[in-house]
Amino acid sequence: MNTKKKNNKAWFLVLPVVLVVAFTAIIPLMTVANYSVQDILSPDNRIFVGLEFFRQIATDPAIVAAFQRNLVFSTQILAIEIPLGIMIAKLMPRRGWKAAAALVIVAIPLIIPWNVVGTTWRVFARPDVGLLGVTMNQFRPFDIGNTPADAWFTMVLMDVWHWTPLVALLVYAGLRAIPDAYYQAASIDGASAVSVFRFVELPKLRRVLMIALLLRFMDSFMIYAEPYILTGGGPGTATEVMSILLAVIAVIQFDLGKAAAFSLIYFLIIQIFSFIFFTILTLDERPGATKRAEKKALAAQASAGKADAAPKTGVTNE
Repeated sequence: MNTKKKNNKAWFLVLPVVLVVAFTAIIPLMTVANYSVQDILSPDNRIFVGLEFFRQIATDPAIVAAFQRNLVFSTQILAIEIPLGIMIAKLMPRRGWKAAAALVIVAIPLIIPWNVVGTTWRVFARPDVGLLGVTMNQFRPFDIGNTPADAWFTMVLMDVWHWTPLVALLVYAGLRAIPDAYYQAASIDGASAVSVFRFVELPKLRRVLMIALLLRFMDSFMIYAEPYILTGGGPGTATEVMSILLAVIAVIQFDLGKAAAFSLIYFLIIQIFSFIFFTILTLDERPGATKRAEKKALAAQASAGKADAAPKTGVTNE
């Protein structure tokens, strides 16, 4: 019989973490959830409306359009930033003072505050004095204040400039972690640069790229300060992403119940997309994945054997 007395004092060490999480996450989230089911007319006058605000959010054309703009924006910047970040990391020096200098230069955009980035690009894209605006005007009329395509192009370009260095630094760290023995073996085999990247570096960068994809997707879906300062969501609603529309509903229209319901749906969308991304990218690492891969390989070998045997016997699977 075990007569040793358990010491539960260790639970007190967890208490600070519980308090921090409660004040920073749980209580604010529950407050928003409480607002989402009430129509607040004044501090002392509120009406319970149930899920009415959620129904309005799901059928609001402006919110659906903002959601679609967010999807397009995230897809575009991921399609540009991931390959561009890999290319920059491949070009960066591996050793010596040049490697340190390259790291500092590449990291510069990351240490600039978001509102400063938006202000800088706002001036940079001005058609009268901005370098980008004046240069583009040499070829075609360029005005982010009146042309939706120009505003969208500038917003994407700004995000690529600001956040591609993050992808490059993550990939660079992943490349530095690959042992030299892999490159030496590939050199002995006479592998080309493309083969080294395809069969040596890319498999080793899988987890790094997964982190980069998740971080950039979540951040691009929550982007607010830079596009708000750059275009304010305009012209019209051309660059009005979900975060900007949420701020308009909560601050300008002061519709707290609808804004709270919108916030919860916004939060769930990001969580669901991130979960789907993570599930797909780690599918091969889950228990049972190796066995499935082995079964597929055996099935492929069996099919190849039948195909080889068919001409000899004159029998086809058809």
